[in-house]
Amino acid sequence: MGLCVACHGEDGVSRVAGTPHLAGQDGLYLRRALQDYRSGRRQHVPMSSLANSLQPADIEALAAWYASRPGFAAAGVAP
Repeated sequence: MGLCVACHGEDGVSRVAGTPHLAGQDGLYLRRALQDYRSGRRQHVPMSSLANSLQPADIEALAAWYASRPGFAAAGVAP
């Protein structure tokens, strides 16, 4: 998870413009996204490189952890 924090924030709420929040995302979506980066179906150099270093168990653990985090509510929008 250490590499994820640089862009997606320690708590899964990104503080980097243009980088999505992961906190509260659907676990299945996160798992599939990482698998797609790993297989090349999804293309983004930093994410593809990171995903290639992950084992299937790592992907499962990351997806479950971020899905379990409280989601991010935009200003003026109820969670």
